[in-house]
Amino acid sequence: MPMSLGEADTPSHIGAHVISEKSPTVKMDSCSYGVCQGQPGYYSETVLWDERISNDGEYVHAAPWSVGQQGAANVSHGCVNLSTENAQWFYQHFGLGDVVEITNSGGGELPLDDTYGDWAVPWSTWQAGNSN
Repeated sequence: MPMSLGEADTPSHIGAHVISEKSPTVKMDSCSYGVCQGQPGYYSETVLWDERISNDGEYVHAAPWSVGQQGAANVSHGCVNLSTENAQWFYQHFGLGDVVEITNSGGGELPLDDTYGDWAVPWSTWQAGNSN
């Protein structure tokens, strides 16, 4: 399905993300990461069909404002933007504990301590008993 990931200044992390929360609506406010009202880039939106995939604020959610860029350009603040219809379908079919794999976003790897980042630890490392 067409989507938009994080733009160059706020790229989405690559790697396995695990859905840790679900909510039909979430209030997203850029002041939570230091861009507050009156500053360029400020936003405060109630967003639909939200599934959190990292502790630092990456979600899969509806983004009707970016439908024209979905599938063509990365324009989000790090989230996976979907059309409202696709986000609702995703919300109805994916749940807590499901893995969302992000590739080719231009971002760094999801840190191991961010939600369930240990999915990025190779199986051979787990077998050896060392997650470093």
